[in-house]
Amino acid sequence: MLSSFSVVYRHKPIRVSAAAIFFFGFSGAATSPYMSLIGIRELGLSDAVYSVLIFLAAVVNVSASVTAGIVADRLGHFRSPMILAAVFGIVGFGLVYVVPTPVMFAIATLVLIPVFGTINSLIFANIRAVSTGMAVRELMAVNSAVRAILSASWVLVPGIVGALLIGQPSMLPAFLLASLASAVCLLLFVFGLDRQKPVQEGERQHYSFFRSIRQIGSASVLPRLLAISLISAMLHANGTVLPLIVAGKAGGTPADVGVIVGIVAFLEIIFILFWGWVEARTSILFAMVTAALIYCSYLVFLGLADRPVDVYLLTVVAGLGAAGIIAIPITYLQNLIADRAGLGSSLIAVNIFLSGGMASLMFALGTSISDYAGTAIIASIAGLVGVCLLWLLDGKSRKKAQG
Repeated sequence: MLSSFSVVYRHKPIRVSAAAIFFFGFSGAATSPYMSLIGIRELGLSDAVYSVLIFLAAVVNVSASVTAGIVADRLGHFRSPMILAAVFGIVGFGLVYVVPTPVMFAIATLVLIPVFGTINSLIFANIRAVSTGMAVRELMAVNSAVRAILSASWVLVPGIVGALLIGQPSMLPAFLLASLASAVCLLLFVFGLDRQKPVQEGERQHYSFFRSIRQIGSASVLPRLLAISLISAMLHANGTVLPLIVAGKAGGTPADVGVIVGIVAFLEIIFILFWGWVEARTSILFAMVTAALIYCSYLVFLGLADRPVDVYLLTVVAGLGAAGIIAIPITYLQNLIADRAGLGSSLIAVNIFLSGGMASLMFALGTSISDYAGTAIIASIAGLVGVCLLWLLDGKSRKKAQG
């Protein structure tokens, strides 16, 4: 499993992309825990305004990711779009720190930071593009290793930032750290990635924007994307109900929530590499279905938990299942539009958006007919529906390939 990192290290463009995704994750991990605190408590936004702002920011992010993927496919390289996105991050996070006003926070949250967020899918698109000729197993391993590095930033950075800012009257310096992390991304893209020769007009692929959008909505892509989103939605649903169950039915404390989340996040890094190993030796479908079923079982037992120790015992199951759901869809989604590295990788952002929306609906449905424990079980059922849909769509083709 550790050989995945050796593959990343040997290839300079992949090595630079892996370093950049760590600092991309740094910027998000440094600010996300304090985003609502700063927006609502320090700058005075209402709960309703903040909720609308966050929803619109998600819409902007997915729209920008798809657009960036289409533009990058037209350009024939990803260096320039990633440089531009990094500049948006530097300016967006920096402005919130320098001019901490509700208007500036809204502009940064609604426009600048979501565009910076396109770096996530662009990095995986760049890895896909520079990995042409690489064995499929190696590509799977690389994607898993790079995703593990992104997860590592979310494990390490919140604690570091929290320690640096302890006792401070404001958490705004977190945005300064995020701006500096964005600047590191910019330097890596400018000096670490080779400048590509301009594609000649006769060789340039003129991908129509609306034709590209229709390709995402095609019969070969959309149902599979919805299946993956149903599975991924379990992660979002768990993020909502876990604290409520631990501090409620299970009789734990907010401190227990933090420890449990930290344990699972740490285990995810290890298990992401494990799933890359499994994926390379079986199939994407087998690995995805297995990981999803493991997480379905976790949510069921979470709903049945009535002591903190029960949830602690479930952390291994949660980490194992979550790691697969986090890492495996990257290659799967890219393969849905295999000839378009940019557009195919933009499906990563589309999946995040759709799964977040589905999780919100699951929570609304679950809390209207049951309690938080029942909501966890309902999310598990939705994930199982996604598994069945995925197997219905791809199971037959896998059997034909084996036959």
